[in-house]
Amino acid sequence: MDASEFSAEAIPSELSGETILITGGAGFIGSHIADAVAPDNTVRILDDFSTGSRENVPDDAEVVEGDVRDGEVLDEAMAGVDLVFHEAAVVSVQRSTEQPALSHEVNVEATIQLLERAREEDARVVAASSSAIYGEPESVPIPETAPKTPSSPYGLDKLSLDHYLRLYHDLYDLDTVALRYFNVYGPRQTAGDYSGVISIFRQQATDGEPLTVDGDGTQTRDFVHVSDVVQANLLAATTDRVGEAFNVGTGSSISIRELAETIREVADSESEIVHTDPRPGDVEESCPNVSKASDQLGYSPTTTLAAGLESLFAE
Repeated sequence: MDASEFSAEAIPSELSGETILITGGAGFIGSHIADAVAPDNTVRILDDFSTGSRENVPDDAEVVEGDVRDGEVLDEAMAGVDLVFHEAAVVSVQRSTEQPALSHEVNVEATIQLLERAREEDARVVAASSSAIYGEPESVPIPETAPKTPSSPYGLDKLSLDHYLRLYHDLYDLDTVALRYFNVYGPRQTAGDYSGVISIFRQQATDGEPLTVDGDGTQTRDFVHVSDVVQANLLAATTDRVGEAFNVGTGSSISIRELAETIREVADSESEIVHTDPRPGDVEESCPNVSKASDQLGYSPTTTLAAGLESLFAE
């Protein structure tokens, strides 16, 4: 299943005739959002193409090439917009640990610049937050009210973004929604960190290489298909529940060891599973409570992990 396969019925009727900016719109999640909204809206993509691909951009979308931190680029990208899906980010936990200042510039400072321009345009902002804001949870499933103890600069940056969105709503009456993604997977994803572990295992299984599991593999994660993440974004674009944050996942988790075994089976691969050193500071359990998104947004994840993996290997 590809997120671009959304039917017209799946898109809120209010979301048409809008001028929509998608930052990071040539990347994994952003490009799927672009595909979903392009038929009925004017879509503008802001991307520096450092990780995104021009092949992912819808044919009729306007492209502003540049860095989200560049004020002049933001001025051009934000001019006349009604709605922003803010996906541009440094998304690697490891990179944020190695380059915390860069992570802060892109994930926090650029977001503040974007929010300032959104105030000028009176544009709604739906932004990608992250499960990384929770750190090691006290218990699972994790509600939005759980303690926030991020264990990486990336998690701290996303927590700052999360707070700034609420603050801009409370102070300036700006329509904002923060979506706390758990582990997103699907077509167009590149390998990296746990969000990309499915891509890593898929490539290893396809190439007949060992599937490398960090530590003992008992770590649990909730893997949510990109089509369901697009669904959450579309709902957030039209909801009255602004100034809020919502978990986006499936509400079910799987161990990394079991994930490797499942992918090996789906790929009909004879690759062995090998264990490497555990990653420092790795969160043991991660699974969201998605009842708030269900009750207040109408969010309902529809793609099971089994179906999502089958579709990936059928490509």
